[in-house]
Amino acid sequence: MSYQVVNEHHLSDMKPYGHKFIRRDDLTASIRLNIAVTALMAKVNGTWGKISELARQYMISRMFIYMLVYKLETTSLIIFADNRSKPAVIDQELPYYYMLSLRFEGRCSIGAISTIMERFNIDKSSVGSISQFLHFVGALLPNTLTTTGDQNQLVVFLSDELFSKSIPILVTVDPISSAILRIELADSRKVEDWKNHWECLENNGYIALYLVSDEGKSLSKAQKETLINIFRQPDTYHAIAHQLGKWVKIFEDAAYSAIKEEYHCEAILNSAKSDDVINKRSKKYKKAKQIANEKIELYDSYHFLYQFLIKQLQIFDDNGNLRDRKQAEANIEVALELLETLGNKKLTKAVQKVRRTMPNLLKYFDLAKSVVAELMDLPIDNEVLQILCLAWQWRKGKIKAKKARAQQYCNRQEQLYLEIAQDCLQEEYNSIKEIVYTQLDQIIQSSSLVECINSIIRPYLNSSKNQITQETLNLIMFYHNHRRYKDGKRKAKTPNEILTGERQEKDWIELLFDLVKQKEPAFFTSRK
Repeated sequence: MSYQVVNEHHLSDMKPYGHKFIRRDDLTASIRLNIAVTALMAKVNGTWGKISELARQYMISRMFIYMLVYKLETTSLIIFADNRSKPAVIDQELPYYYMLSLRFEGRCSIGAISTIMERFNIDKSSVGSISQFLHFVGALLPNTLTTTGDQNQLVVFLSDELFSKSIPILVTVDPISSAILRIELADSRKVEDWKNHWECLENNGYIALYLVSDEGKSLSKAQKETLINIFRQPDTYHAIAHQLGKWVKIFEDAAYSAIKEEYHCEAILNSAKSDDVINKRSKKYKKAKQIANEKIELYDSYHFLYQFLIKQLQIFDDNGNLRDRKQAEANIEVALELLETLGNKKLTKAVQKVRRTMPNLLKYFDLAKSVVAELMDLPIDNEVLQILCLAWQWRKGKIKAKKARAQQYCNRQEQLYLEIAQDCLQEEYNSIKEIVYTQLDQIIQSSSLVECINSIIRPYLNSSKNQITQETLNLIMFYHNHRRYKDGKRKAKTPNEILTGERQEKDWIELLFDLVKQKEPAFFTSRK
C-alpha cells in the first residue's frame, strides 16, 4: 500500500481520532517510479542526504521512499535476473537429496522419511536403505575440523557436555562463528576425556585463546592440566542467572498467592454478620494482609537486588563507559550480602555457590578492556564509540531475551543508538559499525551458544530414541557448519564461512556429495 504520513499542518483539520495515513492521489505512478529510481540510484552511488531531500520535496516520509525502493528492487530482480535454472539433480542422486533434506532440514525421523519418500514414489525409501546411507556418509566425515594449509588458528573454545540418555556427548564450539569444532560420543566425561578432546583440536590446528565453560568439575580440572597457559571464563549465565533467576518467579508467585489469600479473607469478612464471626475473621484478615505485605516486600527487594546483580555483568554502563572490573565485583559482593539477609536458607545456599565463582567470573572485563582500547584508535569521537558500544550491548540483550516484549524493547533501544551514530558518522557509518560490532563480538561471557547447539542436536536425539551414533553426530556437525543462516546476526552466512573467511559457493548437500564422490567415486553410479 502507498500511504503517506499526514503532515503536521493537516492535523488541525482532522478529527481527534482520525486516520494516521491518507492516500496521496497527487503522487501518480510515474512520480512514484521517478522517486524510487532517484532513491535507488542514490543508494547505489552512496549519495548522502538524497532520501531526506526527496522526502522534503514531495512532503512524504522516508519510510515511504524506502518502501518504493524495495518494490523497485524486488520487481527488477524478477524481470532482469538470470532465470537459467540450476542443473537438474541427477536421477541417481535424487533419493539421497530427499534423505538428507528431510533428515536435517526437516528434522524428520527415519520412519517419517521413509513414509514421505514412499508417498512420492522415490526409490530407496525403505528404512534400511535410509539408515544404511546415513551411516555410510557419516562414517566418511570427521568429528573434528581441520584448519586449511596446516595453519594454526586462534579461537575461543566454548565447551560443554550434552547427553543422549546417560551417554555424554563432548562438544566444543567457536562462539564467534558458531562452528562446531569437535563433537564426540564419549564413554565418560572424565578429565582424560576432555584432555584428549582439546589435544585433538590443537593437533588439527585450532589453538585456544581462552576457554568458556560451566563449573563442571572435570572441565575445570582438565583446563588446569591441559590448557595451562590460558584462562577459563566461567559461564556467567550458569553462575548467576541459573542459580538466582528462578527465585524471581518463586517470590513473585508467593506474593500473588498471599495477595489472593488476603482478598479471600477480606471477602469472607465482609460477609460476616455476628460480632464473634466479625472479630474472628478480622484477625484472620489482618494476619493475611501482614503476610501479603511481607511477601510483596520480599519480592520487591529480591527483584531489585537481582536486577542490580545482572546489570553489573554488562560490559558498559548507561553512558557507554567500560565498567571497572573491581568496582563491579565489589557491587556484586554487596548485593550477595544483602540477599543473604533475606533469611531464606535455600537462597543463601545458592548465593554461596555464586560467591565461589566470583574470583574468575568477570575475567572477560580484562579482554573487554583491550578490545575497547583498540577501538579507541578508530578515527571517530569517543562519544560516538560509546553510542555504538551501547547499541551493541542492546543487541546482545535482544539475543538473550526470551520474551517477545523484551526483545522488541532491546531492538528499539539498539536502533535508537544506531540512528544517532549514523547521523554522526554519515558515509562512514556502515564500515565503522561493522568494525565495532565485530571487535566487541570477541568478548564471550557465557556458554549460551552451546545451549543453542543443544537445541539443534536435541531433535535428532529425540527422533533417534536417543540411540545416537558417532556417524550421526558427524553428519549433524557437517550440516550445521555448512548450512546458511536464514536470519539473525549471521544471516546469509554459514558458520564455516565466518570461521575460515572463505566464501562457500555450494549448498551443503552438494559439498557432501562431492566428498562422497571423492572417497567413493562409484557410489551413485553403482546404485541404480
